[in-house]
Amino acid sequence: MKYLYYIYQYLIAWPILLVLTVFTAVFTVCTVHWRNAEFVHKVQQFWSRSFFWLMFLPVSVDGIEHIQPGKSYVFVANHQSMFDVWLVYGWLPVIFKWLMKAELRKVPFVGTGCKAAGHIFVDRRNAKAAMESLKEVEKQLVNGVCTVIFPEGTRSLNGEVGRFKRGAFQIAWDLGLPVIPLSLDGCFEVLPKGKPFVQRHPVHMHIGEAIDLKQFADSNEAIEAVRNAVIDGRLK
Repeated sequence: MKYLYYIYQYLIAWPILLVLTVFTAVFTVCTVHWRNAEFVHKVQQFWSRSFFWLMFLPVSVDGIEHIQPGKSYVFVANHQSMFDVWLVYGWLPVIFKWLMKAELRKVPFVGTGCKAAGHIFVDRRNAKAAMESLKEVEKQLVNGVCTVIFPEGTRSLNGEVGRFKRGAFQIAWDLGLPVIPLSLDGCFEVLPKGKPFVQRHPVHMHIGEAIDLKQFADSNEAIEAVRNAVIDGRLK
């Protein structure tokens, strides 16, 4: 059955997902001036959820009650695999802007679609350009629009939560926005970094309680508190 599942992935699931990716990117570009952000986001959610449906991966989410409608947040998540992106995009019930590494701009259709959707690309090799990107996303965080960040900067090699980089929290400090930790679990088992085949495994997203960074006198203490909340959420 395992090998039949692998064959199914490459002959059926991935080709369908490729077509859906192209369609979603073109749709996003064509409707960028339509300004119905909620409907466009629903289409993008359907695209993201399709990765789990077509791969027969069970998904569970808890903690949605911690999100106050109409309020802007900075969501901070651990990063295990590419399926983290689709999990958050598919099941986080808010309109948000990704803070993405600049290399993704070059991915065919995906880069164009993300740019049209207002997601922000960050060049981590250029400090000045990175700060400009942060200022750009800050302008969009109004009226309940949020942002999602992977503060580890890259996917985990072993599934464990790595060190959180300070720059990822700059938006929360600049705008005084609360941080909500997202604890993602199971995506590493589904597709570890560098592996060619998806493995069937349940995935879970725990949405934690909002954290006000202003309660911490020291920035390092604040970052560590958020990281610990992400780790603790994976145990729930």
